[in-house]
Amino acid sequence: MNKYELAVVVSAKFGEEERTAVIDKCKEYVARFGGNVTGVETDEAPRRLAYEIRKNKEAYYSFIRFESEDSNTPVELENRLRLREDLLRFLCVRLDEA
Repeated sequence: MNKYELAVVVSAKFGEEERTAVIDKCKEYVARFGGNVTGVETDEAPRRLAYEIRKNKEAYYSFIRFESEDSNTPVELENRLRLREDLLRFLCVRLDEA
């Protein structure tokens, strides 16, 4: 089983409920495409961005770890996340076995 980590950057302009809804939607996408969420880490406070992204200077980072046997899961996940307007950035990487 392959292990992955999805990093998601959400604007600091959103309230806590909206950020939680965005992360929950990302977890739903993982489950829809055959993944199993194993852990979620979310920042308590916004971080200052190195450069402005869509006129945002601060954002919250969340990391979703998941497992999947299907190697197409990250591809399908990225295709769906690319269409979302509420995400500033995202990145899905495969974790090493060690």
